Amino acid sequence: MDARRGCWKIPFRLIPLTLSRGAPFKMDPFSDTLQRLREAFRSGRTRPAEFRATQLKGLGRFLQDHKKLLQEALAQDLHKPATESEMSEISLTQGEVNLALRNLRTWMKDEKVTKNLATQLDSAFIRKEPFGLVLIISPWNYPVNLTLVPLVGALAAGNCVVLKPSEISKNTEQVLAEVLPQYLDQNCFAVVQGGPEETGQLLKHKFDYVFFTGSPRVGKIVMAAATEHLTPITLELGGKNPCYVDDNCDPQTVANRVVWFRYYNTGQTCVAPDYVLCSPEMQERLLPAMQSAITRFYGDDPRSSPNLGRIINEKHFQRLQGLLGCGRVAIGGQSDERDRYIAPTVLVDVQQTEPVMQEEIFGPILPILNVRSLDEAIDFINRREKPLALYAFSTSNQVVKQVLDRTSSGNFGGNDGFMFMTLNSLPFGGVGNSGMGKYHGKFSFDTFSHHRACLLAHSGLEKLKGIRYPPYSVCRLRMLLMAMETRCTIL
Repeated sequence: MDARRGCWKIPFRLIPLTLSRGAPFKMDPFSDTLQRLREAFRSGRTRPAEFRATQLKGLGRFLQDHKKLLQEALAQDLHKPATESEMSEISLTQGEVNLALRNLRTWMKDEKVTKNLATQLDSAFIRKEPFGLVLIISPWNYPVNLTLVPLVGALAAGNCVVLKPSEISKNTEQVLAEVLPQYLDQNCFAVVQGGPEETGQLLKHKFDYVFFTGSPRVGKIVMAAATEHLTPITLELGGKNPCYVDDNCDPQTVANRVVWFRYYNTGQTCVAPDYVLCSPEMQERLLPAMQSAITRFYGDDPRSSPNLGRIINEKHFQRLQGLLGCGRVAIGGQSDERDRYIAPTVLVDVQQTEPVMQEEIFGPILPILNVRSLDEAIDFINRREKPLALYAFSTSNQVVKQVLDRTSSGNFGGNDGFMFMTLNSLPFGGVGNSGMGKYHGKFSFDTFSHHRACLLAHSGLEKLKGIRYPPYSVCRLRMLLMAMETRCTIL
């Protein structure tokens, strides 16, 4: 069947029915869709490599055929520059598709393992099997990348997928809901729309795996729902990402990199540096360098720059505007509610107890806090929740190595920002409060695969195996323990 013909219409509205006693009843809008996908998975339809490759190719064609449509949707939702859409949304996703297609059969192969003497004549291996019906819930800040990159892993692993894009980035959601299903087998794939109420109802159903990207607060809700069904889960969350700047570094180089990564996507990036730790002396050198970088990147009037986006909606704008009152504005601080514009802003004289240091900022505001030493900076970081990303800048490799060795974070960047996101050879994920699990590249395939331990024994050779059976003896035990020691595989 040509998966691009037609599109399944999924009922999202709750249709009120009336029972015989007159009690109102709400129909479950998802049961039919989920049943259809489960039946498709049970039929074995998604398991062959050929089918998986066809789905991945369909996803790749969707990205190629509708690149302009996606860029327009991202511009409407976030005022996202075309360059940023190309770099961080479309190109990275296409790269994941291409990698999966090149390596699919290799990833799917049974993985042989070492054996002991007792199993030398047997076959021992790990088989990567699809979980079954997978739910992917994605956020609004990178609504293409953070929706479709997990989808690549789920499809490559042979799962059926329910995709729940964010309703906040409504234009991108519409493209994903109306156009993407035309490129995939709709017996095995569905997009559902709606807000928190619909997502909550969806989570009442049993899935075989749940992949969630969003805030720790909502992540706890999703995890609690998954726990009801003992469903395994990946949580890609966020947090306050520290950025330590040592006295021994070039302030303009650091400013260029920090400014670009902080204000990329208007600061609405889960791995963006959330605050800077440096000495008062470095702060004095860093501020004019940051002002220079902001002017070079966005002009004298950043509001008119085509390279700076906007805050996603009124709610988040109001939240961020409230944070502008923390500390003292050293750079920027201008805002326009009608345009949802907040200028690239740097705050100084910030207290640890102020709201800007109590929550992930997720916007174009960067506080600078002063520390007297590297040890104080590391202690400051370690007294807080483990972040999704941590950055250290210094011309001394020893300083960068100390920050790496003495802290914990989901990801680490030395003398640069989140360029690790461009490497699908590295796993991406959080630790502790910033999440659990990992994906990107082969790590995505492994995340959406059950690693099944398999041992295929010879049907004969019973005399050799008789050593295991009662009646036990000291001699037999000694021989059995020797045979159970792990040794190199010779067969």
